Amino acid sequence: MLEKLNRLWRIFATGLSFATFGLGGLALRVLYFPLLQLLVREPKRQQRLARLAVHHTFRFFIGYMRALGVLRYELEGVEKLSRSGLLILANHPSLIDVVFLISLVPNADCVVKASLANNPFTRGPIRATRYLCNDSGPGLIQDCIASVKAGNNLIIFPEGSRTPLDGTMQLQRGAANIAVRGPCDITPVIIRCEPRGLTKGTPWWKVPAKPMHYFIRVEDDIHVSSQDVDAGEAAKAARQLTTRLHDHFSRGSQGHVGA
Repeated sequence: MLEKLNRLWRIFATGLSFATFGLGGLALRVLYFPLLQLLVREPKRQQRLARLAVHHTFRFFIGYMRALGVLRYELEGVEKLSRSGLLILANHPSLIDVVFLISLVPNADCVVKASLANNPFTRGPIRATRYLCNDSGPGLIQDCIASVKAGNNLIIFPEGSRTPLDGTMQLQRGAANIAVRGPCDITPVIIRCEPRGLTKGTPWWKVPAKPMHYFIRVEDDIHVSSQDVDAGEAAKAARQLTTRLHDHFSRGSQGHVGA
């Protein structure tokens, strides 16, 4: 009986969390960002303050879900994210992975779906923070490289979408192309969630039997050399790096939380 009541509570709390998230995004768009544009004229400072606001909002959201009993989490190696100019690549098991990562990175940049730029709840934050949209075509890779070289910490999920429930990963080559053509070293982040929740193709109200337990580990950088680019073999190097990343994330995501 207690387990059933706990599950019902977590369904309600999950819905409440996302409703709060939506209202928070709307409040940023209607109240904070217009005020920011009015008081701060310098575009780069506007962007920095907008990203900082999203960072703190996401930190609150994760803490809010934790307080409601929806999830628990453990962090390892997050001090590595305090550096500037990082290309942060992570696997993508759940809907809130990007929220977790931005909550840990004050000056985060990221690549977002174009549809989110037209969503009334997320349009304001995306425009104010000048996050990169994935509809910019071939120029997106150069935009990503420029962001990292400018000192931003760029967050990308090489899979492009959430990992299916069967755990089979299919990485796209975009992230590897950024790393090779930059060249940019990679800061890999392994995200594990047990039991799995908020997964691809699963409605939010289908919560797992127990609260989701996240384990997020920031690993040592993967060095990417400019030698292959100089040799005119960037495409081949990107393919090889994608395979290496696939193996790396597949192994990392198969462990047990807290292991």
